[in-house]
Amino acid sequence: MLSRSVVLLCHNLQVSSTETSPAKRPLVLAIFLIVAGAVGLYAAFALTLDKFQMLEHPATHLTCDFSVLVQCGENLASAQGAVLGFPNPIIGLVCWPLVICVGVALLAGVRFPRWFLALFNLGVVLAIVLVIFLIITSIYFLGTLCPWCMITWTATIPTFWAVSLYNLKSGNIPIPASARKVAGVLYGWVPVITLVSYAVVAVLAQVRLDWLHHI
Repeated sequence: MLSRSVVLLCHNLQVSSTETSPAKRPLVLAIFLIVAGAVGLYAAFALTLDKFQMLEHPATHLTCDFSVLVQCGENLASAQGAVLGFPNPIIGLVCWPLVICVGVALLAGVRFPRWFLALFNLGVVLAIVLVIFLIITSIYFLGTLCPWCMITWTATIPTFWAVSLYNLKSGNIPIPASARKVAGVLYGWVPVITLVSYAVVAVLAQVRLDWLHHI
């Protein structure tokens, strides 16, 4: 009887220890968010400076204006360059520091509640929707490729895939177990998925603008 009680006690302690042990930190995701956030923030800051320069000196030649095809001026001066009524780079100045903060917190071992990660994921989804809109606008309507904008696209696309697939595989966004397994597999392929996404944008730009001929 005593031995059985000892076994039960050890089992309960083991279960309790397992339930209270900290979850493994997503180090790769954390580091990626910090790097992507820094890259996106730099691009947003550069675009903001260019916008200020345009407002002060309308006839100025921006440092990112390399040709009729590759330039920032056309994008910044367009209505699509201020989707919410103010210059788009301001959105980046506000949002990219949040991405960096989440990355630093994850790296430090902070365990966010599911609702926070789901809300963060919603913000990432809105970001990719905006980027897709700007890609379509830039390629099919303005006929230009903005260097700083493309750097923003480069940071936003993998951020969307990494955050979304991580939350799906981790159960932060409730989906069936089978779908979680698929998300887990795809999460390991984020670099490849990102390269495919870049390739799709490059092909669309080539078909529409023949950018390879202008290099």
